[in-house]
Amino acid sequence: MLKIASDAHFFDRKNIETLTAGFCLFFDDKVKKMENTKQKKHLLKRFMKYYRPHRTLFFADMTATVFLALIGIVYPIVTRLMLNDLIPNRNYKMVVTCGVALLALYVIKMLLNYFVQYYGHVMGVRMQAQMRSDMFNHLEKLPFSFYDNHETGKIMSRMTNDLMDISELAHHGPENLLISSISIVISFIYLSTINIYLTLIIFSCVPFLIGISAALRKKMRKAFMDSRTSVAEINASLESSISGIRVTKAFNNSDKEREKFEIGNKKFVNARRDAYKAMGQFHSGNTFVTDIFNVVVIIAGGLYLYKGSINLGDYSAFIVSINMFISPVMTLIGFMEQYQQGVTGFERFLDIMDAEPEKDTEGAADIPKIEGEIEFRNVSSAYDSESEVLDGLSLKIPKGKKFALVGPSGGGKTTICHLIPHFYDIKDGEIFIDGKEIRTLTLESLRKNIGIVQQDVYLFNASIKDNILYGRLDATDEEVIEAAKRANIHDYIMSLPKGYDSMVGERGVRLSGGQKQRLSIARVFLKNPPILILDEATSALDNTTEILIQEALDELCVGRTTLVVAHRLSTIKNADEIAVIADGRIAEQGTHEELLAKNGIYSGLYSLQFRANDAQ
Repeated sequence: MLKIASDAHFFDRKNIETLTAGFCLFFDDKVKKMENTKQKKHLLKRFMKYYRPHRTLFFADMTATVFLALIGIVYPIVTRLMLNDLIPNRNYKMVVTCGVALLALYVIKMLLNYFVQYYGHVMGVRMQAQMRSDMFNHLEKLPFSFYDNHETGKIMSRMTNDLMDISELAHHGPENLLISSISIVISFIYLSTINIYLTLIIFSCVPFLIGISAALRKKMRKAFMDSRTSVAEINASLESSISGIRVTKAFNNSDKEREKFEIGNKKFVNARRDAYKAMGQFHSGNTFVTDIFNVVVIIAGGLYLYKGSINLGDYSAFIVSINMFISPVMTLIGFMEQYQQGVTGFERFLDIMDAEPEKDTEGAADIPKIEGEIEFRNVSSAYDSESEVLDGLSLKIPKGKKFALVGPSGGGKTTICHLIPHFYDIKDGEIFIDGKEIRTLTLESLRKNIGIVQQDVYLFNASIKDNILYGRLDATDEEVIEAAKRANIHDYIMSLPKGYDSMVGERGVRLSGGQKQRLSIARVFLKNPPILILDEATSALDNTTEILIQEALDELCVGRTTLVVAHRLSTIKNADEIAVIADGRIAEQGTHEELLAKNGIYSGLYSLQFRANDAQ
């Protein structure tokens, strides 16, 4: 009875909870280890796919590597043969023959080394190029939201620095592993033929080397990851500062930019210092163990020689041959450093490759031709989970009409413009084009029918012709010229020494604001879309330039459904309908005259601008 009571006490609630917690921790640890193993296998599988297009070159490289490892064993064998046989027996003819044979092998080794170094690096560069192409193609598919949260300089760092290290790992990694593995196995077999006990003593040092490597590898990996992050940050800072150099000079803020750069530069120095510290600890620890090998060989070998268990020739050959073991061990140590850099680079590469791309909704269909009717039904939208930009907004724009959006900054006007081409997903509600919900349409066919002219015009560092052709890449020269004429920019282009072949500079720096805007209008003329979005297209221009641009825009709007976001209300007086957007909702809607008659928000904005113009 006492035993039963004791057993029953063992199964009380507290003990059961303790046991359960222990089992949970045990199984959680096992699950985490299983997940880590799966992640490593998945990482390796994705890395290996880049070898497949180059497998012929890869196998040739590995074959050459095997022969290099085998040739490496010849010198110790010849050394032992000479010391124990040829020299004591004065067989000088065989000494010379062995020397010539060794020289011939070294010529072959030289050619194999050339093949491995040249074609191995070529293979690595080709793999790097494929990864870079994959990354660029994936970046082209990513949504606007990705670029809202990632700086250009950091993306560029991943495409250049990280991929370079991946390339080095792809080339040197398999070679180092194969040469080192073969050399270690062969050295063990060969040294065992000299003296098995002395060989086992030497190899007993290997666990210490593995233990030190394992202990320091994790620390080194984190240090190199931090270093990568700091390089990306300094690249982002540099890209921002160089792009904004004109603003910096205009405001005499060079000292501020230097200060910002130095902050990133110091972070880089600190991160690299930590990385080199971890690398130094890794190298010094492992080098110490390998140095112990030489001490062990001298002491243990000397004792065996003293006892007569080994002769002088074998002892001398053993000392020479021990480098055949130490060298691949050191190569593996160096490989661990390269491995950490390559793996961290590949993980950062996968961070981008695993970002969710834009994709059509399942079952989405092409819409060959759009008439232009647009309707928002109770649309709510937010750029993140905290700040809602549109709140149950509904509006309808008939085809061929000009619809204007006005209101205070941050009210949601630009968001409406971004939602029509489906640049962002909506939170709730529906958006229709010609009665078809835009999520049921393919992104390509939808955007093909929409033209956008924005306040901030982006021009590529190419010729004027190439920038206009961006509207429709298959357009003829005559169509490009016609589009430029309709945008009132042709005469200016012809006044340039190289005409349409004139370069515009980075972001169109060689052109004025009005000229850049007219080029963007020519681009849309060439595209000839049924729906046109003008997002404050003239707000950054002076009055004279605005009049010229407005003439081009008025012609561009003819026969198209046009959505205009305007800061200057004088430019949208003739719109078919105007909506005042405030706090994500339509506060007022009507024609210019109707809104003035309401004496509300629009009337107040118009009166304010009218007084401001009078004051000028």
